Amino acid sequence: MLRSTLLYFSRQSWLRHWIETSSVSRRLTSRFIAGRTLEDGIRVAGQLAKDRIFATLDFLGENVTSLDEALRSRDSYLEALEAIEQHSLGATVSVKLTQLGLNLSEEACLNNVSALVERAVATDSRIEVDMESSAYTDRTLRLVTELHTRFGGHVRAVIQAYLRRSEEDIRRLSAAGIAVRLCKGAYREPSGVAFQIKADVDRNYLKLMKLLLEGGVYPAIASHDEVILRECARYVRASGIEPDSFEFQMLYGIRRDLQKELTSDGFRLRSYVPYGDAWYPYFMRRLAERPANLLFIAKNVLRG
Repeated sequence: MLRSTLLYFSRQSWLRHWIETSSVSRRLTSRFIAGRTLEDGIRVAGQLAKDRIFATLDFLGENVTSLDEALRSRDSYLEALEAIEQHSLGATVSVKLTQLGLNLSEEACLNNVSALVERAVATDSRIEVDMESSAYTDRTLRLVTELHTRFGGHVRAVIQAYLRRSEEDIRRLSAAGIAVRLCKGAYREPSGVAFQIKADVDRNYLKLMKLLLEGGVYPAIASHDEVILRECARYVRASGIEPDSFEFQMLYGIRRDLQKELTSDGFRLRSYVPYGDAWYPYFMRRLAERPANLLFIAKNVLRG
């Protein structure tokens, strides 16, 4: 019930406007959001690099309403890729295709993302193509496949374990040599499309995780679930899988204790570093994924 409520609030424009303009919003979100500018994202990525953690910069925004907005999003990501190279960070960027015009023109969106991948190829980086609701899955994977055909291993798709179709998608992507990031999923979906019970999602995640570790291309295991992370580490060791053949991925500011433990154990870890003004939907979905984060926010409020 709490998760559904948080996802409902994530779609309320009046609440988004009030929170994004509130004087206390920065104090409430600073644990999860690097800041409002690219400089904030680069600063945090540099700090993570000192702790042997890779970074992926995520310029927050989605569902643009004009192709001009989509071009501005593209240019913001080009600036991020240039800054990554200038600071020798070895980081990547994560994009949402609706932010680059998918709802307006699939051709224009492909052109925008292609410009980013071309830049990533020139700097030996990668574009992480994020996944949105199931309404976008087919279009997203179609564009990722086209980008992989044109540019090789400089794109990575995201697959959500709560979708019933994900095993088939992973087998197809892996056979094509396309890298996959596996996450649980954070959108509200009908029961015919997605598993509704956490235990079923977790069971499917573990199944897909092992499928990727055995036959995927440099997969990313994206989770903050301690049980899943420990099972992955156990499975890798028991199967003789090299620790540099995959990476863990976690969101900036969440389960810092586990992030430190994973790097201390010699695993690769990438932290997703979000920045920008349009942070509200992202922030609310993070709370929906792990409602215990509400306790953290309450403690910050009480401290004043």
